[in-house]
Amino acid sequence: MKYIFVSGGVVSGLGKGIVTASLSFLLKSRGFRVTPVKADMYFNVDAGTLRPQEHGEVFVTHDGMETDEDLGHYERFVHGNLKKENYITAGQVYSEVIKRERAFEYSGDTVDVIPHVTDEIIRRIKLAGDVNKAEVVIIEYGGTVGEYKNGIFFEASRILRLKNPKDVIHVHVTYLPYLANVGELKSKPAQTSVHILNGLGIQPDILIARSEVPIDKKRADKLALFCNMLPERVFSAPDLNTIYGVPLLFHKQNHHLATACLNLLSLRSRKHKDLKDWQTMTKRATRKWGKKIKIAMVGKYFVTGDYSLVDSYVSVVEAIRHACWFWGVCPDLSWIDSEEIEKKGIGLLKRFDGIVVPQGWGSRGTEGKIEAVKYARENKIPYLGLCFGMQMATIEFSRSVLKMKKANTTEADPVTPFPVIHIMPKQKEYLSKKQYGGTIRLGAWPCVLKTGTVLSNAYKEYGNLENAPWYQDRNGKKVKNMICERHRHRYEFNNKYKKEFEKAGFVISGTSPDGKLVEAIELKDHPFFVGTQFHPEYISRPLTPHPVFVAYLKAMLT
Repeated sequence: MKYIFVSGGVVSGLGKGIVTASLSFLLKSRGFRVTPVKADMYFNVDAGTLRPQEHGEVFVTHDGMETDEDLGHYERFVHGNLKKENYITAGQVYSEVIKRERAFEYSGDTVDVIPHVTDEIIRRIKLAGDVNKAEVVIIEYGGTVGEYKNGIFFEASRILRLKNPKDVIHVHVTYLPYLANVGELKSKPAQTSVHILNGLGIQPDILIARSEVPIDKKRADKLALFCNMLPERVFSAPDLNTIYGVPLLFHKQNHHLATACLNLLSLRSRKHKDLKDWQTMTKRATRKWGKKIKIAMVGKYFVTGDYSLVDSYVSVVEAIRHACWFWGVCPDLSWIDSEEIEKKGIGLLKRFDGIVVPQGWGSRGTEGKIEAVKYARENKIPYLGLCFGMQMATIEFSRSVLKMKKANTTEADPVTPFPVIHIMPKQKEYLSKKQYGGTIRLGAWPCVLKTGTVLSNAYKEYGNLENAPWYQDRNGKKVKNMICERHRHRYEFNNKYKKEFEKAGFVISGTSPDGKLVEAIELKDHPFFVGTQFHPEYISRPLTPHPVFVAYLKAMLT
């Protein structure tokens, strides 16, 4: 097994995840079995309890692991399902070491950071390769070189290379700022980040130079000289119109990024395959389509300090883009804070072609989301509710149509007289014991669709693809006569009110196989009004847009 470590320097948010995903795609296209791994240095055991405004979206794998958003990028680029082993955190590592020490599994040895913590990091990296039957494992290190908390992970990579010098290489992604007043890119910060790596005993083999504009030969040669590497191993990574163009950018440069990695790992190069479909997709993604579709994303995880970020909903954004490119239209997304709707009114939504209410937790901003649902329902605006968005649609219908004026979810109002959304029985037990992490309903679960519904027709018309992820169970096997979608929730539709809802025209379009869990809802006599308890955005991919989003976009075009 071969290993490629990807680290970052100067600033966070450079795009290490996209570099890792792109390299994974390029090596896979050459016929190698590749698996990308994300290592987060947080002491959280998984990403489920991290703050979305700070860490970005929580991505859920088919087997139910709450991970960093980069795993979503990996899956979209390699076009495959990853496993829980593809996500490693410091919390996992240290808790396992302490657990083993308490069980006397170290046979009385003094347990120390080296070798025991580093050995556990290496064991998990190798395990990810084993369970995915990979020839090449690409490990992205979160954060930035030089951070105190990251040191032990870099030490693990140094040790792995020391013991396997022909099987390990290091790719460093660094930043060259452009100073407008000087009129040039500056390389000193990038040099410094490499020198910090050198101080950890690591000499990077390949340098990815991130910048707003392409680096010129003069700066590439300067970086190579001062970072102690050959000029052909310095790759330029300027800003692009779409992240899906990054693999093609690396494919064109120098001796190709994939070729450079294979040569360093003493692997025989192979010809690329399956690049044409990707090239066609990126052309559609970057084409200036004449028609724009204006979509309001009504959420509450945008604001962090004085800034608004969109990473909390990155999979939803990508899924919408995939569907827009499918239809040949340009997505125009606007971020509407649901608390702003509560303050300023529903007028904020009057210029949009469609409304999306994505995932969320807690009571904050729920009334603004419910108002957004009401506006979409009454004004026949195509609406898509995802997880929390389905629950908000249920509450709005119960209040406005069924006249249950104080209906709510018990998450927002524990004493509501009409708990149309309530906690799942097992979840109540978990919460009473303060078992928050990793206890919610997670991963892929089967769903039976009601024939003739908008949802059923969407999968039938746009989802009939061989090996599509929405027809695969947790083990990758095809699910007969039903879909299999990923979940991340603790609350559900209260079946006590099911008959009342259906009598009033509320359509239950998807349920669990035993009929006990409502998986999807929709309304009749509406261009498109669909809510799903599951998260279709997790398995939308640029080459196979998700049928729910494709159907949603079609409704806005007709």
